[in-house]
Amino acid sequence: MLRIVSLIASATEIIAALGCEDQLVARSHECDFPPAIQALPACTAKKIDVTANSLEIDAEIKKIVADGLSIYDVDAEQLKALKPDIIITQSQCDVCAVSETQLQAAVADWIDHHTKIISLEPNDLDDIWADIQKIADAIGVSNSGATLISDLSMRLSDIETKAATLANQPSIVCIEWISPLMAAGNWVPELVHLAGGINLLGEAGKHSPWMEWTALQSANPEIILIIPCGFEIDRSRAEISALTALPGWQSLTAVHRSQTFIADGNQYFNRPGPRIVDSTEILAEILHPQTFSFGHHQSGWQKL
Repeated sequence: MLRIVSLIASATEIIAALGCEDQLVARSHECDFPPAIQALPACTAKKIDVTANSLEIDAEIKKIVADGLSIYDVDAEQLKALKPDIIITQSQCDVCAVSETQLQAAVADWIDHHTKIISLEPNDLDDIWADIQKIADAIGVSNSGATLISDLSMRLSDIETKAATLANQPSIVCIEWISPLMAAGNWVPELVHLAGGINLLGEAGKHSPWMEWTALQSANPEIILIIPCGFEIDRSRAEISALTALPGWQSLTAVHRSQTFIADGNQYFNRPGPRIVDSTEILAEILHPQTFSFGHHQSGWQKL
């Protein structure tokens, strides 16, 4: 049996979905699903104050990154003691999880050919499927990977087919950070399309862009969905006044029509793993509440 360390939450979920959860020997501090994996030792920690507000967190991250440092600590000694066969990390975002570059630096003095580092870099939906297969191939369950991808793709296809028949395709802006404002990019615009919506800000396959308040005003979407990266619903609510207090907020079409929503950006939209399908289900429920009901209301998303 392999000894696997996953340093990114999405990879941990992928491994579990492949039926190989029992091969995990350690995780990152952010890995929390499925719940049983929280009993595993954590090999990373954040350097920033996660209790600070959005603006303060953003400023602290930018300062650390500008100094050429990582916002994470890696417990290299613990990793060495665990003697992993595989370590999974990512190179998509220096803020999302420990990067491949940082991991290589942390283990450079002891890693050998027996330990394989797998780095994920998902920028769009196809990349997510490719990463699932990459992990499955690395741990020797290629067929399970193909089956998982097929099952997830079929669920998305069912949503897309049903949504495509609906005459109304509401416009939406998905907000990935509250202060400063950031629109959701990467795979989120694709999920919006599959769920029967028109994404106005943020491009598929490209990193989530910072945006000016005036850009949101000009877009004036029919629906606004707030999904801050790393924030669950209650945390987003605690930060929301930084958005709702902006001049002109009450004049936005989505606000006037009571079509503003908060979803769990930590558990769903910002984790490029199996629950990206659940994220699409959440979007479908919000965009077309008369047509779709998957049971995510309240737990996965709420009205603002």
